[in-house]
Amino acid sequence: MSNPFKYFNSSPEIIRLAVLMYVKYPLSLRNVEDLLAERGIDICHETVRHWWNRFGPMFAAEIKKKRIGPPRSFSNWRWHLDEVFIKINGELHYLWRAVDHEGEVLEVIATKRRDRKAALILLKRLMKKYGKPHSIATDRLRSYGASMKVIGNADRQECGRWLNNRAENSHQPFRRRERAMLRFRSMKTLQKFCSVHASVQNHFNKERHLVSRETYKQGRSAAQAEWRMLAA
Repeated sequence: MSNPFKYFNSSPEIIRLAVLMYVKYPLSLRNVEDLLAERGIDICHETVRHWWNRFGPMFAAEIKKKRIGPPRSFSNWRWHLDEVFIKINGELHYLWRAVDHEGEVLEVIATKRRDRKAALILLKRLMKKYGKPHSIATDRLRSYGASMKVIGNADRQECGRWLNNRAENSHQPFRRRERAMLRFRSMKTLQKFCSVHASVQNHFNKERHLVSRETYKQGRSAAQAEWRMLAA
């Protein structure tokens, strides 16, 4: 693979750090500029914007490729599907999210409507990548049931109070990030950022509330080491 950093004056380490700070944490472009300035790195906030647009999808694709390979194959025990409202220039849009039983984000798509067609797009993408699950937990939106009848797995749908908390809680990191960005201005930007954010969130999510401090530190160090090797 050719060197993607070939025509950039800044080092790959600085570019990776700027992209990580902007995508992972609820910081604005100018916040990232100020934090880097404290480290003696003088760049403009527009440079941070260019870097994340250029390298964010590249890093996310490399992370996803490693995570869905045989060493880290996903369990198809249960999927959780949910959708939230997103405003773009005053118009309502919908962000669909699918996570597995451990909270790993499997797929995120943005649509203009909340109907059977949109739910069908999400399900087809999931099944093409990960196969068929044993069960699918959703809320009582009728679009899910209609789309599952088309596919032929309506018997695997589960609905119930608190049953879909996995998917609903997975929206929270994105909501915090959305407020820092002062929302989105186009569907294209929303879809692009959500895909990158989901991959980065998966990469650094080590379930620190379920493991000991030492185990968490080892997982965090391993994730940081893998990040530093992206596009190397």
